Amino acid sequence: MTRPESTGHDYDVVIAGASLAGSAAATLLARRGVRVALLERRSDPEAYKVLCTHSITANAYPVLDELGLVPAIEKAGAVRNDARWYTRWGWIEPRPAPGGPELPYAYNIRRSTLDPLIRSRAAETPGVDLLLGHKVTGLVQEAGRTVGVRASTPQGEREIRARLVVGADGKDSAVAKAAGVPTRQYENARFAYLAHFRNLPLRDGIIHTWFLEPDMAYAFPNDDGVTVLTVVPDKKRLPAFREDLEGSFSAFVRALPEAPPIDSAERITKIIGMVDHPLHTRRPTASGIALIGDAALTGDPLWGVGCGWALESAQWLTEAVASAATGQGDLDRALARYGRVHRRRLLGHQYLAADFATSRPFNPMERLMFSAAARDASLARHMHRFSQRLIGPLRFLNPVAVAKASAVNIKHREPAAPPAG
Repeated sequence: MTRPESTGHDYDVVIAGASLAGSAAATLLARRGVRVALLERRSDPEAYKVLCTHSITANAYPVLDELGLVPAIEKAGAVRNDARWYTRWGWIEPRPAPGGPELPYAYNIRRSTLDPLIRSRAAETPGVDLLLGHKVTGLVQEAGRTVGVRASTPQGEREIRARLVVGADGKDSAVAKAAGVPTRQYENARFAYLAHFRNLPLRDGIIHTWFLEPDMAYAFPNDDGVTVLTVVPDKKRLPAFREDLEGSFSAFVRALPEAPPIDSAERITKIIGMVDHPLHTRRPTASGIALIGDAALTGDPLWGVGCGWALESAQWLTEAVASAATGQGDLDRALARYGRVHRRRLLGHQYLAADFATSRPFNPMERLMFSAAARDASLARHMHRFSQRLIGPLRFLNPVAVAKASAVNIKHREPAAPPAG
């Protein structure tokens, strides 16, 4: 076990949760000289998250690169997450500009492949102690400040002290609850069911998303020839949907424009559901505490952004607190810096997602941008950057883009010129 040099702390940082956010943070912090205890409540090092879109947006590619995981992910069969989106105006199909660079991308990869991979990378990093079977049961506090955690372990109760406690333990974060961090919750008026299929071809072998207003669906090709197929209807349809789950799921897919051939495909998992999945937003810091990944912000699954934001928030935290976590700076100021970055980068996206989660049809601005993107290649590329969370809402809806979309739609409505003569 790694021994600390400082007095009064077993580690510099203790992280609850060894999934994407926690394992990434542990690896990045330890590389900067931070001594990390990485706690995972499950005892199986191969454990993984089941309910997930299994997609990493391009905003997180730099984190994968810094972790050194890109070659391993590609070797494992990850699929680049190029996409096309169906709308009532037709398909939006982003393509690189002629002679221009390829579109930014990351990967679709099942969590059964990704989670053990990133967890083992953390465990192999000098300075990280991966402690499996350690479930956080409470916090250690002194003078109103969190200075560690209490955990149940296979050997009994244990207290682990650290300068910083990081909650990377998901939307139902035990760290956040024990610290009394308030949660803002937004109702999600859609439900979702998903299943994994083999031999389910998709045009160009890329992601398909259907905006059916208000219903949604998406198909994500993944590693090992597996496609994750998800339907996301309005909750008004839930009672009827549940009466015949398999029949309702198949009928929904068959009715999609350019529907994947579900009847000739092999379903290799059960149909599993997210019947009630509200969006959660928490303040990402408290005294001696930081929250990352879903513990800080849980988005709407239909956008497939959770994995990317988990990795990004781990990187933001590392950049803000690594020095202070070793006693070389003011930890409270470092945490405040992390909190500002997290809010600036994510709250605008979350506001739009929470509004769309009311299961409404497109609003006027969305109609403008989506219809124009279906008609114009440069606006399709602009939408691609937004969907990959490389730009925020303000840049997506900047005056130049809105003016371009308006001009595209006006031109589309103009009658054709009469033939010469």
